[in-house]
Amino acid sequence: MFGPKIKLDKALYQKVKEYSKLAGYSSIDEFVAHALEKEVAKLEDAESEEEIKKRLKGLGYIS
Repeated sequence: MFGPKIKLDKALYQKVKEYSKLAGYSSIDEFVAHALEKEVAKLEDAESEEEIKKRLKGLGYIS
């Protein structure tokens, strides 16, 4: 995969590393990309910016 890199705190990185291996992903990058794709898909069918904000709030991403 190519693209920008992201930083994770060490505790989260260790969890992601463990779960990606348990789930059979070939890499941590693949697991993280799949998880993000699933979350973004939940927002893609929103019809307005306000609806996106409402969904993000409902998912606990913003307050």
